Amino acid sequence: MEQSLSETDAARLRHAFSLAGAARARGDRPFAAVVVAEDGAILAEGLSTQGQGGGGTLAHSEMNACQAVISAGIPRPALRRATIYSSGEPCAMCAAAIFYTGIGRVVYGLSAAAILHLRNAQPHTAGLSLSCRAVLDSAAEAVDVVGPCLEAEGAVPHKGYWVQGAA
Repeated sequence: MEQSLSETDAARLRHAFSLAGAARARGDRPFAAVVVAEDGAILAEGLSTQGQGGGGTLAHSEMNACQAVISAGIPRPALRRATIYSSGEPCAMCAAAIFYTGIGRVVYGLSAAAILHLRNAQPHTAGLSLSCRAVLDSAAEAVDVVGPCLEAEGAVPHKGYWVQGAA
């Protein structure tokens, strides 16, 4: 179900989609995330490094973005007011990392179901079925979750990628 977004949220999400295309172009999976401060400043960008980036199976874009804000020493109160814009619905691992990093809001593009469909995922490649929203609804501190949003646009970096045998 598409949710309405502010113009600012839509622009930031589209930026994540563009970065997902850049990740794909360099030989990584087509995912990206952008952490944005309350005042609109970009705190971090994370692209998937699962592929040519050599990051391995845990190198999801959200994990890379979370690590970047931690490494930058962004104070937790600032992160609680920040938003992470993710090109696809964060998986359970990434949703937990977002919570533990302290980011207070998530806006995502493609739903997990749409991603699985694009990937033609099989039971052994489908991952965990726990949604981002379910993970974050269980958090001790509330994390606002908005998505899926702009799914047709979010699917563009994925077109033709998964059929090429990329894993």
